[in-house]
Amino acid sequence: MTFRRHTLGIALLFAGLPALSSASPYSQLVIFGDSLSDSGQFPDLGGATQNGLPTDGIRFTNRIGPDYIDGRDEPYAAVASQRLAGRLGLQALPSTPILPEELTGNPDGTNYAVGGSRTDEILASIIDEDGSEVDAGLVSRTRDGYLVDVPRVSASTLFYVNGGGNDILQGRINDQASAASSAADLVAGVAALQRAGARYIIVSDLPNVGLSPAGFVSGQRDAWSGLSGLFNAELDRQLLALGGNVIRLNYRALFIEMLADPARFGFDPNVAQMDVCFNGDRCQPDPTWGQGNASADPDKLIFYDGVHPTAAVQQISADYVYSLLSAPWEIGLLPDMALSGLNTHQQHLRSEWQADRGDWQTRGNWRSFTAATGQRRDFDEHLAVAPGDSETLGVNLGATYRLSERWRLGFALGLQESSLEMDHSQSDYDLRGYLLSTFAQYRQKRLWADVGVTAGHLNYHDLERRFDLGIAERIEKGDTDGQLAAATLRLGYALGRRGSWQVSPFVSADYVRVEIDAYREDGENSTALHYAEQTRDSKRLGVGLEANLQLSRTLQVFGEVAREREYEDDPQTLRMGLNSMPGFDYDLQTITPYQDQTLATLGLGLSLGHTVTVRAAYHLRDAEERQHGASLSLNLSY
Repeated sequence: MTFRRHTLGIALLFAGLPALSSASPYSQLVIFGDSLSDSGQFPDLGGATQNGLPTDGIRFTNRIGPDYIDGRDEPYAAVASQRLAGRLGLQALPSTPILPEELTGNPDGTNYAVGGSRTDEILASIIDEDGSEVDAGLVSRTRDGYLVDVPRVSASTLFYVNGGGNDILQGRINDQASAASSAADLVAGVAALQRAGARYIIVSDLPNVGLSPAGFVSGQRDAWSGLSGLFNAELDRQLLALGGNVIRLNYRALFIEMLADPARFGFDPNVAQMDVCFNGDRCQPDPTWGQGNASADPDKLIFYDGVHPTAAVQQISADYVYSLLSAPWEIGLLPDMALSGLNTHQQHLRSEWQADRGDWQTRGNWRSFTAATGQRRDFDEHLAVAPGDSETLGVNLGATYRLSERWRLGFALGLQESSLEMDHSQSDYDLRGYLLSTFAQYRQKRLWADVGVTAGHLNYHDLERRFDLGIAERIEKGDTDGQLAAATLRLGYALGRRGSWQVSPFVSADYVRVEIDAYREDGENSTALHYAEQTRDSKRLGVGLEANLQLSRTLQVFGEVAREREYEDDPQTLRMGLNSMPGFDYDLQTITPYQDQTLATLGLGLSLGHTVTVRAAYHLRDAEERQHGASLSLNLSY
């Protein structure tokens, strides 16, 4: 392979990701492709230097400025692969840089993308000995393809594969058969990664090469557009036949959306964006924003040169993939919103049980309660990759009936309104929950038992997933429903003197199942997603101690402390895909439930006569994040 200055790849767009926490499901980023994702394999002899040596490599987007000219000691703006790696906290270094580590201080990385590579060369960088090659004419270097060095890959490695543009620019694709051949090379690389154990593979489509300034000045716009369509059609067909967990992108649609509303993305709407570029290489330079003008600003333009995007487009493409990979980190929290609301509802019921432990109403009588409840939960980065805050306000209406000396029965209706706001994106999700619980309480001398079941309908509404596309913000909206079922059991033994003080050690068992219906976000644009049904099970066993102290005839203190173990603690996944790319659904990790939790309640009861009692309680559920709750209830005996 030679260093082809004028065919260094079609790099309209590339993928990027957000800054991830320690809960990230990805341990490494490995990139295969062309100049779209090349993080600097070729040495930049005209850019930033240290002690006379280049500190960076050539990238195929603009210099940072202010002059945007080679030889001015101005480094290049980061391409999307570097933005991706930086936000993941991983290396963005090229894998086969020509200049050795002794000169640059940069060891080999995991970015195998090389400017100018065709799909057959990209395949070689994946599977062949000496398959990763960089040739700058006088100096060249080769390295074994990735799978030669790593025949069995980690399941937590995230891969990115792009290519096809150079196959068109270099004349390798000229008809249906050659488009199928080029696509087959890329698909063969994906298949090899899958056989080696890869679980997460992003595969980029090819933006319309004809809709570039090079396509305009060369007179090849229609021809290149047609060949781009043939390549994408073949890539789609062959990837669908291959199957597997392929995260398919739709840059074609995203690029059309940018052209349809350039001002929204910060580009000058008065410029023919497909016809001009910033630096005049294989294109007509824009007379206002182009290099060399007093008002030079590449961020006002889509294209840096004839085929490569500006840094502004690199950011948009990074944000685009961010929106896809971060979606399950948010949508995967919807079942936990329901769990949090259920916990609030159940903990209020347990407060009622605790406060009444030694003081049931007389046989054949009723006792009713009306309670206002509130809860706040911080979803931190250890549970989910994207942290957020959830709040729930609710009302519980219920009653108990003393059936016999040993049995008391009851029911409660809970109405709740919950909201979840994500810290990193300000996405907002709302839930309206309707819960119905029935329960029975038993006591025989000092032995007691509480058992309850709950059924609920969940109405998820105004689901707004927010994210950036460069300077623009986009909101994808949807609605769905769900249901939950829960059962709880506590078995304890009371110590102390009824009516004065009691302390009861107890064991507990809880089961919850939350199901959320599949749903689609509105529209068919490049970022709208659909999600499969989610199911979240929780199976917990616990031990604890509850206490009830009668301070006076009218004042009571009650509470508990308990420790629970969660047995459904495997990482959760969500199946999803783009509305605009039917057939390409994939599974991504959402949350990893906590294994151990501590529960605590502290409450006060104040009797206002023989039939009226007011109770207030504070509830805490503590894992690596905390859920705070409070309830205020009015109880009437009759």
